[in-house]
Amino acid sequence: MSVLTILEFPDPRLRTKAAPVTAFDDALKQFVADMFETMYAANGVGLAATQVNVHQQVLVIDMSEERDQPLVLINAEIVEKEGAQVYQEGCLSFPGLYADVTRALKVKVKAQDVDGQPFTYEAEGPLAVAVQHEMDHLAGKVFVDYLSSLKRSMLLKRLEKQRKASA
Repeated sequence: MSVLTILEFPDPRLRTKAAPVTAFDDALKQFVADMFETMYAANGVGLAATQVNVHQQVLVIDMSEERDQPLVLINAEIVEKEGAQVYQEGCLSFPGLYADVTRALKVKVKAQDVDGQPFTYEAEGPLAVAVQHEMDHLAGKVFVDYLSSLKRSMLLKRLEKQRKASA
């Protein structure tokens, strides 16, 4: 396994729409393992393939304290949404930045596992937020797209300041 490089905003590759996965092979399994290792190394709870410059519909999530509840969604599609919640989101592609985003409280997703087997998955609360956040990445969207232009501008200025301070 290896740790992959996470793209950081404003890298234009983060806006690339991911293509469906068609080959469910050992290379895909290795890539998913690398994604988990990368996410854990970065202390994240979710990672989309787009964030590591692979433009296929693959995302991984593990919100457990023990890092023992890995979730892999391939070719995921939200088929039902319910309710609304405001949750403070962060993103590995926006290190150190957080903002309140409104998303569905519950989602039902149709996806495939690493072997290509279809399944349905339901998520609620923070896990539903993570699923929607990572699926957005695969569509070329990032969480700051949900903010007002003023809030987005302020956040991006803060990100630039942080980068200059650490350079």
